[in-house]
Amino acid sequence: MPPSLPAAASHGAPPSLDDLAVLAEAALAGMPAELVTMVGDVALAVEEFPDAETEAEMELDSPFDLLGLYRGRPLTERSILDTATLPDRIVLYRRPILDHWCETGEDLAHLVRHVLIHEIGHHFGLSDADMERLEAETP
Repeated sequence: MPPSLPAAASHGAPPSLDDLAVLAEAALAGMPAELVTMVGDVALAVEEFPDAETEAEMELDSPFDLLGLYRGRPLTERSILDTATLPDRIVLYRRPILDHWCETGEDLAHLVRHVLIHEIGHHFGLSDADMERLEAETP
């Protein structure tokens, strides 16, 4: 069962960066152990918005257009000959997620889980259809 939001969030204050991190960690913990093990050392972070460099790179019309991002090299593109790179990282963007949550009325824990699964899918080089199947199979 997903964690509930802190009292401040239930009394009108928007969920904080830490609140979303708790929801993301709970979503990750609720995924199949095999998947969590394969995710390995991918760092999970929550930030307010994508930075200007990410906005330009992703050709965003608005910083609200991106809910999450996988930064790294998908497992399907790696080789034993690769040189050391920065650690893989999944970033969830708080304000765009909260904006989407307010617009849709979707359960926040479910939304965070959906974005997280999508970004994990990018880590594994999965197609959108594979990610949808994974989301449907994961309670």
